Amino acid sequence: MSKTKKIPEFQDEAEERAFWESHDSSEYVDWNRAAGVELPNLKPSTRTISLRLPESLLDRIKIEANKR
Repeated sequence: MSKTKKIPEFQDEAEERAFWESHDSSEYVDWNRAAGVELPNLKPSTRTISLRLPESLLDRIKIEANKR
């Protein structure tokens, strides 16, 4: 692969996100040299909680959840 470009310094995460949305990472990273990573089967820890919410808020939450 040809020489990769230098990754610029970013002021914040939003600037970095905008950069990577509009640039091809293969111009900046040699993915052929990237190390493989093995991740263990992690189970997310969950805990049940009870919340009292106004019905109108709960309805809006359900509507938004169903959109996804």
